Amino acid sequence: MDWIVIADNISKIYKTGETNVIALKNVNLRIERGEYIAILGPSGSGKSTLLNIIGGLDRPTSGKIYVDGVDLGRLKEGGLARFRAEKIGFVFQFFNLIPTFTALENVMVPAEIIGLKTRDAREKAEKILARVGLEGRFNHFPYQLSGGEQQRVAIARALINNPPLLLCDEPTGNLDTKTGAEIVELLSEINAEYKTTLVIVTHDQRIAKAADRIVNLVDGQIVET
Repeated sequence: MDWIVIADNISKIYKTGETNVIALKNVNLRIERGEYIAILGPSGSGKSTLLNIIGGLDRPTSGKIYVDGVDLGRLKEGGLARFRAEKIGFVFQFFNLIPTFTALENVMVPAEIIGLKTRDAREKAEKILARVGLEGRFNHFPYQLSGGEQQRVAIARALINNPPLLLCDEPTGNLDTKTGAEIVELLSEINAEYKTTLVIVTHDQRIAKAADRIVNLVDGQIVET
C-alpha cells in the first residue's frame, strides 16, 4: 500500500490547570494516497485534534505521525511550516480569508510563500479559481462574496501548490444546505480529478456518503461501527 498518512499510537493530552484532558488515546490510522476519508464523531471526540496533528498544526504528546513519508516529529518549526505549505492544503469552516485581499490575492498567498514569482502565482491562481467556478470574481473582496463563494476561494487557496493532501475541518458547517451540497460535490470532483487525498472532519452525512471510508472517533479513540 502507498500510505500518505501513518498515525502510530497517537495520544494527545492537554493540561488545564492541574487537570489532564485526554483528546486522543492510542490512535492508529493509515490513509492510502488518493483516498477520501470522512472523520465522524460527537463534539469533543478529538476529530479536529487528529486533523491538526495530521496537518502538523499540533504535535502529539506521544506517538508518531508520518505524512508523505516524512516523520513530522523530526521537523523543527521552520521546516514544518515549509512542509505544510508544500504538501498540505487546509480548508476551514469559517474560510479564514484575508479580508483586505481580493479572491485572487488570497489564493496567491501560499504560492508566494514557497517562492513562486508573482506572475506565475497569479496565473496559477486564476486557473484554479476558474476551476472552482469563480471566473469573473477574481477581484472581489471576501465581503463581496457569498459564503459558498468564500469557501470556493478557500479551496482554491488550499490547492494552489498542488498538495498531495487536503485537510478540511467542517467545510460545509457554515453554509446552507444547497451551498453545502455544491461544496461536497466540488470536493469529490477534486479528489477524483487531481487524485488529491481528502480527509474531512464533518457532521455532514452527505460528505460521509461520498467518502471512500468513514473513521469514527469516540472519546479520542477510533471505534468500529
